[in-house]
Amino acid sequence: MNRKINLSQSIVTMGILIVLLIVFLVEVFLGGSENTNVLMKMGAMSNYAVVVGHQWWRLFTAQFLHIGVMHLVSNAVIIYYMGQYMEPIMGHTRFLVTYLLAGMGGNLMSLAFSSDRGLSAGASTALFGLFGAMTAIGLRNIHNPMISYLGRQAFVLALINLALDIFVPGIDILGHIGGLIVGFLLAIIMGDRVMRTYNPKWRVLAGAVLIFYIVWTVRTGMVINF
Repeated sequence: MNRKINLSQSIVTMGILIVLLIVFLVEVFLGGSENTNVLMKMGAMSNYAVVVGHQWWRLFTAQFLHIGVMHLVSNAVIIYYMGQYMEPIMGHTRFLVTYLLAGMGGNLMSLAFSSDRGLSAGASTALFGLFGAMTAIGLRNIHNPMISYLGRQAFVLALINLALDIFVPGIDILGHIGGLIVGFLLAIIMGDRVMRTYNPKWRVLAGAVLIFYIVWTVRTGMVINF
């Protein structure tokens, strides 16, 4: 049986993947995706540059850069997989906002608990945000067997990837955890297209936790990296 995919339902996902590919090609053109000068110029995450150089925009730009082709491919495959069912459930705007803000939120966690002067980059902070968001959506739609299953599956994928992170050198596990947390909170705040929103009390609580998270990570990051 042939299965048709309605690309209009995942247009943001496809747009994200196209942007990631274009940015990677620019990295290669400028001197290579593993060239530290290129990564620094294009906005890779550098705690020192963010805090001392006041280059806070790196929290955003780092999620579009990748170090090596396999880094790009591994993230792109899972983003495509997650986006095929998450974007129709969340809606285009919610999906994009969650992806972008969770990517920044993951970088904030890395900033807060790492004084490493090295560079980091990658869409995995945003990807873990999708894991977190789908987990929250699954809990909200617990009486919908399919969505509940997808939520559990996303949570298991997050746990598996975090477990693998422990054994792989150079992985920003803190960024992954931060992205997971922010994605979870954002899904509670914004809701989805199926059950719409969480109870207002839960949304207010999630909003308060998110504000606390941002203030806490920024203040901590400025202290340990200054």
